[in-house]
This record gives sequence, structure tokens and C-alpha cells, in this order.
Amino acid sequence: MTDQSTCVQNLTFDLESYLQARKAIIEKALDQSLPIAEPPVIYEAMRYSLLAGGKRLRPILCLATCELVGGTIEMAMPTACALEMIHTMSLIHDDLPAMDNDDYRRGQLTNHKKYGEDIAILAGDGLLAYAFEYVAAQTQGVNPSSVLRVIAKLGHTVGATGLVGGQVLDLASEGNPDISLETLNYIHTHKTGALLEACVVTGAILGEASEETLAALSRYAYNIGLAFQIIDDILDITATQEELGKTAGKDVEADKATYPRLLGLEASKAKADELIEAACAEMSPYGDAGVPLKAIAQLIANRKN
Repeated sequence: MTDQSTCVQNLTFDLESYLQARKAIIEKALDQSLPIAEPPVIYEAMRYSLLAGGKRLRPILCLATCELVGGTIEMAMPTACALEMIHTMSLIHDDLPAMDNDDYRRGQLTNHKKYGEDIAILAGDGLLAYAFEYVAAQTQGVNPSSVLRVIAKLGHTVGATGLVGGQVLDLASEGNPDISLETLNYIHTHKTGALLEACVVTGAILGEASEETLAALSRYAYNIGLAFQIIDDILDITATQEELGKTAGKDVEADKATYPRLLGLEASKAKADELIEAACAEMSPYGDAGVPLKAIAQLIANRKN
């Protein structure tokens, strides 16, 4: 979509190999993070959604920003796993009949279709609680005050100040033809963008980033988060269920406020391009160290699912 003028800086960087390598170690860490215990059904339900695949973009961002500021993958991996647990919880709950009522997620039956609504709710609750425990218990080689700061950031992100608040307004917007662009931006910077921002910022916190770098990364995350949701709204109209791995056309069916509905498809694409360019600009001062984050921004702009 974008002309890549700001996003491309190092043509030798192989994003596909980078993502595959990071995804492989994240998948292994996630599998090891949550063994089956008693009662087995709840652990099976938690693992069913946690290990269902996906791009693992959120934990990859966490690892990338920790490395950007001089930290290591090992320092950030527990938080990266916790972020995927929180993200998975949000998907399980978002798919419930009381919310978006979806039958498919990541190409397989949603958790409540597989295990029932009761177990699905509890599986989401279990993942959310375990995410905080996992950061606190498993993070190694990091200043305890930084770990505490990460835990506080995760709590702020997932609560009424973030994901929950965005979801409430998202539900309230269904069938309302008068939702403003300002309200739509609020919904998505909280429902989608807040977690992406946490992924970016927590990795840098663990790596002892300066406040100036944290601010730049927060702006980067805001831009990619909003762009991500705009692309998501576009794909709900233009992509098939097979391409998405979930039910297509749900936003139109639910009469939700979306960027294409408010701006039109072409203007929505242009807005996404503008946001990606702004995100890349935030990473330009970091030279080669910022290239992975620029490339991930470009990936968001061009994603098909």
C-alpha cells in the first residue's frame, strides 16, 4: 500500500527469515509455558487457543524492542508469552455469543464452539491471570523495578483504561450510524492499539530504555496499532473467510462503525499508509537497529489476514 519511502532503509534485511526464526522460538516457549495440569479440560482449552498459530506479531514486537535497546530475547520472553496469553484471552472472549459471536478463529473452531461457553470464559480468565503470574515468576536478569513497571503496564492495558474500555464502546457502536471518527479512533486505540503499544513498550522497559526512546516507541506503536485496525476493517470487506481464518463480513453484518464506513475504502487505505509512514519515521534515528520495526510496520500495511 505505502510507497515505502520512509520504511525501507536496509534492503539486506530478510523479514521473512527474521519472523520465522522469532516465531519458532516463541511457539516453543508458549508450549512450555502452559503444561497440562488438573483439571485437564481447562488447560486443554487454554492451550487450544494459545497454540492455535497466528503470526505471533505481538510477542515478536516485544522481543524486537528489547533487542533494539540492548536487551536480550531471554529477558523479554516471559513478557512476550504473557502478551500472547492476554491477546488470546481477548480473542476467546471477543468471539463469544455475547460479543462478536464468531464460529472460527485462526482457521479453526472458536473456543466456545469447541469447549462450550462456560469453559471458554474460564479459559480466557485463566490465561489472563496466568499472564501476570508468568511475568512475575519467570522473568530473569531484569531489574525488579522494571518487572513491576511491566506488570503495571499490562494491567493498565487490559482494563477499562485499555482493551476493556475499547470493547465496551465497540459494542455500543453497533447499529449506531452517528459514530464519529474521533470515537472510532478511541475505540481502536484502546481495543487494538493499547495491547500493541504494550508489546512495544514493555520490551523496551525490560531493556532499560531511556524515557525518550520509550516515547518514540509509544508513538510508533500508536501508529501501527491504528493502521492495523484500519487494515482489519478493510480486509473484513475485501477478503474471504479462507484468507482471514475467521468469518468475513462480520462488521457489516453487525452494522459496526468502521473506517471504510466512515471514510470509504480508498481514504481508509490512504490513512493506513500515512500512519505506517509516521511509524517508520519514529524508527529512522535508530539506524539498522530500527530496521526490524520498520519492516514489521510495512508488513502490517500489506497484510492479507
